Amino acid sequence: MRRREFIRLLGGAAVGWPLAAQGQSIRKVWRLAWLSEGDQRHSAFFAALQELGYTEGQNLTVEYRFANTRYERLLELATELVGLKVDVIVSPNTQALLALQQATSTIPIVMTLVGDPVAAGLVKSLAYPGANITGTSLMMPDIGGKRLQLLKEIVPTMERVAIFGNSKNASTAVEMGATQAAARLLGLQVRMISVDSSDRLENGLDEMVNAKPDGVIVVLDSLTTIHRERIAKVALQNRLASIVPARYYVESGGLAGFGPNSDAISRRAAVYVDKIFKGAKPADLPVEQPTHFELSINMKTAKALGITIPPAVLIRADELIE
Repeated sequence: MRRREFIRLLGGAAVGWPLAAQGQSIRKVWRLAWLSEGDQRHSAFFAALQELGYTEGQNLTVEYRFANTRYERLLELATELVGLKVDVIVSPNTQALLALQQATSTIPIVMTLVGDPVAAGLVKSLAYPGANITGTSLMMPDIGGKRLQLLKEIVPTMERVAIFGNSKNASTAVEMGATQAAARLLGLQVRMISVDSSDRLENGLDEMVNAKPDGVIVVLDSLTTIHRERIAKVALQNRLASIVPARYYVESGGLAGFGPNSDAISRRAAVYVDKIFKGAKPADLPVEQPTHFELSINMKTAKALGITIPPAVLIRADELIE
Protein backbone atom coordinates (compact mmCIF):
# COMPACT_ATOMS: atom_id res chain seq x y z
CA MET A 1 0.00 0.00 0.00
CA ARG A 2 1.31 3.44 -0.92
CA ARG A 3 2.07 5.88 1.89
CA ARG A 4 -0.56 8.43 0.66
CA GLU A 5 -3.31 5.77 0.55
CA PHE A 6 -2.37 4.55 4.02
CA ILE A 7 -2.63 8.07 5.49
CA ARG A 8 -6.01 8.60 3.79
CA LEU A 9 -7.29 5.27 5.19
CA LEU A 10 -5.99 6.08 8.66
CA GLY A 11 -7.64 9.50 8.56
CA GLY A 12 -10.98 7.98 7.61
CA ALA A 13 -10.74 5.55 10.49
CA ALA A 14 -9.94 8.37 12.89
CA VAL A 15 -13.07 10.23 11.78
CA GLY A 16 -15.11 7.12 12.49
CA TRP A 17 -13.88 6.66 16.06
CA PRO A 18 -15.82 9.49 17.72
CA LEU A 19 -18.93 8.57 15.72
CA ALA A 20 -18.73 5.04 17.08
CA ALA A 21 -18.18 6.37 20.58
CA GLN A 22 -21.21 8.63 20.23
CA GLY A 23 -23.33 5.58 19.50
CA GLN A 24 -22.41 4.05 22.83
CA SER A 25 -24.25 5.37 25.88
CA ILE A 26 -22.02 6.24 28.81
CA ARG A 27 -23.50 4.55 31.87
CA LYS A 28 -23.50 6.58 35.07
CA VAL A 29 -22.15 4.81 38.13
CA TRP A 30 -23.86 6.21 41.22
CA ARG A 31 -21.98 6.46 44.51
CA LEU A 32 -23.97 5.66 47.65
CA ALA A 33 -22.80 5.66 51.27
CA TRP A 34 -24.33 3.75 54.19
CA LEU A 35 -23.67 4.67 57.83
CA SER A 36 -24.97 2.51 60.69
CA GLU A 37 -24.64 2.80 64.45
CA GLY A 38 -24.50 -0.99 64.63
CA ASP A 39 -23.71 -3.42 61.84
CA GLN A 40 -27.05 -3.42 59.97
CA ARG A 41 -27.20 -3.34 56.16
CA HIS A 42 -31.00 -3.68 55.66
CA SER A 43 -31.33 -6.14 52.81
CA ALA A 44 -34.86 -4.90 51.98
CA PHE A 45 -33.48 -1.45 51.13
CA PHE A 46 -30.82 -2.78 48.78
CA ALA A 47 -33.24 -5.27 47.20
CA ALA A 48 -35.60 -2.37 46.43
CA LEU A 49 -32.74 -0.36 44.94
CA GLN A 50 -31.94 -3.25 42.61
CA GLU A 51 -35.59 -3.47 41.54
CA LEU A 52 -35.37 0.23 40.70
CA GLY A 53 -32.43 -0.49 38.39
CA TYR A 54 -29.39 0.04 40.62
CA THR A 55 -27.07 -2.95 40.90
CA GLU A 56 -24.00 -2.84 43.10
CA GLY A 57 -20.90 -3.53 41.05
CA GLN A 58 -22.56 -2.36 37.82
CA ASN A 59 -24.10 1.10 38.00
CA LEU A 60 -23.84 1.49 41.77
CA THR A 61 -20.99 1.53 44.26
CA VAL A 62 -21.65 1.51 48.00
CA GLU A 63 -19.34 2.69 50.78
CA TYR A 64 -20.27 1.05 54.10
CA ARG A 65 -19.29 2.32 57.53
CA PHE A 66 -20.37 0.65 60.79
CA ALA A 67 -19.84 2.10 64.28
CA ASN A 68 -20.66 -1.21 66.03
CA THR A 69 -22.35 0.80 68.85
CA ARG A 70 -19.21 2.88 69.40
CA TYR A 71 -21.17 6.12 69.14
CA GLU A 72 -18.11 8.28 69.70
CA ARG A 73 -16.90 7.20 66.23
CA LEU A 74 -19.98 8.37 64.33
CA LEU A 75 -18.75 11.87 63.50
CA GLU A 76 -15.41 10.49 62.34
CA LEU A 77 -17.12 7.97 60.07
CA ALA A 78 -19.60 10.57 58.80
CA THR A 79 -16.77 12.98 57.94
CA GLU A 80 -14.94 10.19 56.17
CA LEU A 81 -17.96 9.41 53.98
CA VAL A 82 -18.54 13.08 53.17
CA GLY A 83 -14.92 13.29 52.03
CA LEU A 84 -15.58 10.58 49.44
CA LYS A 85 -17.93 12.94 47.54
CA VAL A 86 -20.71 10.37 47.25
CA ASP A 87 -24.05 11.18 45.59
CA VAL A 88 -26.29 10.19 48.53
CA ILE A 89 -25.75 9.01 52.11
CA VAL A 90 -28.27 6.68 53.79
CA SER A 91 -28.63 5.85 57.48
CA PRO A 92 -31.26 4.08 59.60
CA ASN A 93 -30.18 5.63 62.91
CA THR A 94 -30.87 8.96 64.60
CA GLN A 95 -27.44 9.49 66.15
CA ALA A 96 -25.68 8.56 62.92
CA LEU A 97 -27.88 11.04 61.05
CA LEU A 98 -27.08 13.79 63.55
CA ALA A 99 -23.39 13.13 62.89
CA LEU A 100 -23.99 13.30 59.14
CA GLN A 101 -25.95 16.52 59.58
CA GLN A 102 -22.95 17.98 61.36
CA ALA A 103 -20.57 16.75 58.65
CA THR A 104 -22.40 18.07 55.57
CA SER A 105 -25.15 20.47 54.59
CA THR A 106 -24.89 19.77 50.85
CA ILE A 107 -24.75 16.02 50.17
CA PRO A 108 -28.31 14.56 50.11
CA ILE A 109 -29.05 12.32 53.10
CA VAL A 110 -31.86 9.74 53.20
CA MET A 111 -33.04 8.42 56.57
CA THR A 112 -34.86 5.20 57.33
CA LEU A 113 -36.49 3.91 60.52
CA VAL A 114 -35.95 7.15 62.47
CA GLY A 115 -38.35 7.61 65.35
CA ASP A 116 -38.97 11.37 65.43
CA PRO A 117 -36.80 13.37 63.00
CA VAL A 118 -38.54 16.64 63.94
CA ALA A 119 -37.85 16.35 67.66
CA ALA A 120 -34.31 15.21 66.89
CA GLY A 121 -33.74 18.34 64.78
CA LEU A 122 -33.05 16.44 61.59
CA VAL A 123 -35.85 18.14 59.60
CA LYS A 124 -37.94 21.28 60.10
CA SER A 125 -41.17 19.40 59.54
CA LEU A 126 -42.37 16.20 57.91
CA ALA A 127 -44.05 18.11 55.07
CA TYR A 128 -41.15 20.52 54.50
CA PRO A 129 -37.81 18.96 55.51
CA GLY A 130 -36.07 22.22 54.63
CA ALA A 131 -32.47 21.12 54.01
CA ASN A 132 -30.49 18.14 52.72
CA ILE A 133 -32.17 15.41 54.81
CA THR A 134 -35.39 13.52 54.05
CA GLY A 135 -36.64 9.94 53.86
CA THR A 136 -38.85 7.63 55.88
CA SER A 137 -39.67 7.84 59.56
CA LEU A 138 -41.17 5.76 62.35
CA MET A 139 -42.68 8.94 63.80
CA MET A 140 -45.71 7.77 65.78
CA PRO A 141 -46.25 9.93 68.87
CA ASP A 142 -48.78 7.57 70.43
CA ILE A 143 -47.13 4.22 69.64
CA GLY A 144 -45.80 3.86 73.20
CA GLY A 145 -49.28 4.28 74.61
CA LYS A 146 -50.71 1.71 72.21
CA ARG A 147 -48.01 -0.82 73.14
CA LEU A 148 -48.72 -0.16 76.80
CA GLN A 149 -52.46 -0.74 76.35
CA LEU A 150 -51.71 -3.98 74.52
CA LEU A 151 -49.45 -5.17 77.33
CA LYS A 152 -52.16 -4.28 79.85
CA GLU A 153 -54.64 -6.41 77.88
CA ILE A 154 -52.22 -9.35 77.98
CA VAL A 155 -51.38 -8.83 81.67
CA PRO A 156 -54.55 -7.29 83.21
CA THR A 157 -53.06 -7.34 86.73
CA MET A 158 -50.06 -5.24 85.71
CA GLU A 159 -49.26 -2.49 88.23
CA ARG A 160 -45.59 -1.83 87.58
CA VAL A 161 -43.92 -1.42 84.20
CA ALA A 162 -40.29 -0.96 83.14
CA ILE A 163 -39.45 1.09 80.04
CA PHE A 164 -36.16 -0.12 78.59
CA GLY A 165 -34.29 1.93 75.96
CA ASN A 166 -31.53 4.38 75.11
CA SER A 167 -32.48 7.85 76.33
CA LYS A 168 -29.38 9.35 74.69
CA ASN A 169 -30.97 8.63 71.32
CA ALA A 170 -33.10 11.72 70.68
CA SER A 171 -35.88 9.79 68.92
CA THR A 172 -35.91 7.03 71.54
CA ALA A 173 -36.00 9.56 74.37
CA VAL A 174 -39.18 11.11 72.94
CA GLU A 175 -40.87 7.71 72.74
CA MET A 176 -39.73 6.73 76.23
CA GLY A 177 -41.13 9.99 77.62
CA ALA A 178 -44.46 9.55 75.82
CA THR A 179 -44.73 5.96 77.08
CA GLN A 180 -43.98 7.08 80.62
CA ALA A 181 -46.73 9.70 80.43
CA ALA A 182 -49.21 7.12 79.10
CA ALA A 183 -48.30 4.71 81.90
CA ARG A 184 -48.93 7.31 84.56
CA LEU A 185 -52.33 8.12 83.06
CA LEU A 186 -53.16 4.45 83.54
CA GLY A 187 -52.08 4.67 87.17
CA LEU A 188 -49.03 2.43 86.66
CA GLN A 189 -45.75 2.69 88.55
CA VAL A 190 -42.95 3.32 86.06
CA ARG A 191 -39.26 2.48 86.11
CA MET A 192 -37.22 4.13 83.35
CA ILE A 193 -34.10 2.16 82.42
CA SER A 194 -31.66 3.77 79.98
CA VAL A 195 -28.93 1.74 78.32
CA ASP A 196 -26.65 3.87 76.17
CA SER A 197 -23.82 1.42 75.42
CA SER A 198 -23.21 -2.29 75.10
CA ASP A 199 -21.03 -2.10 78.23
CA ARG A 200 -24.05 -0.81 80.14
CA LEU A 201 -26.41 -3.57 78.95
CA GLU A 202 -25.97 -6.06 81.81
CA ASN A 203 -26.26 -3.34 84.45
CA GLY A 204 -29.46 -2.18 82.76
CA LEU A 205 -30.87 -5.69 82.71
CA ASP A 206 -30.01 -6.15 86.40
CA GLU A 207 -31.79 -2.88 87.15
CA MET A 208 -34.81 -4.08 85.20
CA VAL A 209 -35.00 -7.37 87.12
CA ASN A 210 -34.43 -5.73 90.52
CA ALA A 211 -37.28 -3.28 89.86
CA LYS A 212 -39.62 -6.30 89.84
CA PRO A 213 -42.00 -4.97 87.17
CA ASP A 214 -45.02 -6.89 85.94
CA GLY A 215 -44.13 -6.07 82.34
CA VAL A 216 -41.42 -4.51 80.19
CA ILE A 217 -41.69 -2.22 77.18
CA VAL A 218 -38.57 -2.32 74.97
CA VAL A 219 -38.05 0.80 72.85
CA LEU A 220 -36.49 0.64 69.38
CA ASP A 221 -32.82 1.61 69.12
CA SER A 222 -29.72 0.12 67.52
CA LEU A 223 -28.60 -1.14 70.95
CA THR A 224 -31.86 -2.92 71.78
CA THR A 225 -31.92 -4.30 68.24
CA ILE A 226 -28.43 -5.76 68.49
CA HIS A 227 -29.05 -7.19 71.97
CA ARG A 228 -32.70 -8.18 71.49
CA GLU A 229 -32.04 -11.90 72.11
CA ARG A 230 -30.27 -11.18 75.39
CA ILE A 231 -33.05 -8.81 76.53
CA ALA A 232 -35.72 -11.38 75.66
CA LYS A 233 -33.82 -14.17 77.43
CA VAL A 234 -33.47 -12.20 80.68
CA ALA A 235 -37.15 -11.18 80.56
CA LEU A 236 -38.20 -14.80 80.07
CA GLN A 237 -35.88 -16.11 82.81
CA ASN A 238 -37.45 -13.65 85.23
CA ARG A 239 -41.00 -14.30 84.01
CA LEU A 240 -41.49 -10.78 82.70
CA ALA A 241 -43.98 -10.16 79.91
CA SER A 242 -42.34 -8.00 77.27
CA ILE A 243 -43.75 -5.96 74.44
CA VAL A 244 -41.27 -5.04 71.74
CA PRO A 245 -41.16 -2.69 68.75
CA ALA A 246 -41.02 -5.08 65.81
CA ARG A 247 -41.60 -8.60 64.53
CA TYR A 248 -37.91 -9.50 64.49
CA TYR A 249 -37.74 -8.79 68.23
CA VAL A 250 -40.60 -11.27 68.69
CA GLU A 251 -38.72 -13.85 66.62
CA SER A 252 -35.85 -13.39 69.08
CA GLY A 253 -38.06 -14.29 72.04
CA GLY A 254 -40.07 -11.18 72.91
CA LEU A 255 -43.65 -11.90 73.93
CA ALA A 256 -45.53 -9.48 71.67
CA GLY A 257 -44.54 -6.93 69.08
CA PHE A 258 -46.46 -3.99 67.73
CA GLY A 259 -45.11 -1.59 65.13
CA PRO A 260 -44.69 -0.80 61.46
CA ASN A 261 -43.15 -3.21 58.97
CA SER A 262 -39.49 -2.16 58.91
CA ASP A 263 -38.83 -3.90 55.58
CA ALA A 264 -41.63 -1.93 53.90
CA ILE A 265 -40.27 1.33 55.30
CA SER A 266 -36.73 0.48 54.17
CA ARG A 267 -38.01 -0.24 50.68
CA ARG A 268 -39.71 3.15 50.56
CA ALA A 269 -36.41 4.78 51.48
CA ALA A 270 -34.93 3.32 48.29
CA VAL A 271 -37.53 5.29 46.32
CA TYR A 272 -36.15 8.50 47.84
CA VAL A 273 -32.65 7.58 46.68
CA ASP A 274 -33.96 6.91 43.17
CA LYS A 275 -35.70 10.31 43.08
CA ILE A 276 -32.58 12.11 44.25
CA PHE A 277 -30.43 10.30 41.69
CA LYS A 278 -32.89 11.58 39.09
CA GLY A 279 -32.56 15.18 40.23
CA ALA A 280 -35.00 15.72 43.10
CA LYS A 281 -33.92 17.86 46.07
CA PRO A 282 -34.30 16.45 49.61
CA ALA A 283 -35.90 19.69 50.79
CA ASP A 284 -38.74 19.13 48.31
CA LEU A 285 -39.48 15.52 49.34
CA PRO A 286 -41.84 15.22 52.35
CA VAL A 287 -40.93 12.66 55.00
CA GLU A 288 -43.12 9.54 54.94
CA GLN A 289 -44.67 8.03 58.05
CA PRO A 290 -45.82 4.42 58.45
CA THR A 291 -49.41 3.66 57.51
CA HIS A 292 -49.66 -0.02 58.52
CA PHE A 293 -48.85 -1.59 61.88
CA GLU A 294 -48.34 -5.27 62.63
CA LEU A 295 -49.10 -7.22 65.77
CA SER A 296 -47.11 -10.42 66.26
CA ILE A 297 -47.11 -12.77 69.24
CA ASN A 298 -44.61 -15.43 70.25
CA MET A 299 -46.82 -18.28 71.45
CA LYS A 300 -43.82 -20.27 72.70
CA THR A 301 -42.82 -17.38 74.96
CA ALA A 302 -46.40 -16.99 76.16
CA LYS A 303 -46.51 -20.68 77.09
CA ALA A 304 -43.17 -20.48 78.91
CA LEU A 305 -44.47 -17.50 80.92
CA GLY A 306 -47.76 -19.26 81.67
CA ILE A 307 -49.71 -16.49 79.96
CA THR A 308 -52.92 -17.12 78.06
CA ILE A 309 -53.26 -14.54 75.34
CA PRO A 310 -56.79 -13.09 75.43
CA PRO A 311 -58.96 -13.98 72.39
CA ALA A 312 -59.50 -10.26 71.70
CA VAL A 313 -55.72 -9.90 71.23
CA LEU A 314 -55.29 -13.11 69.27
CA ILE A 315 -57.93 -12.12 66.73
CA ARG A 316 -56.07 -8.85 66.03
CA ALA A 317 -52.69 -10.53 65.56
CA ASP A 318 -51.14 -10.49 62.10
CA GLU A 319 -48.88 -13.41 62.98
CA LEU A 320 -48.57 -16.03 65.72
CA ILE A 321 -45.01 -17.28 66.01
CA GLU A 322 -44.79 -20.80 67.36
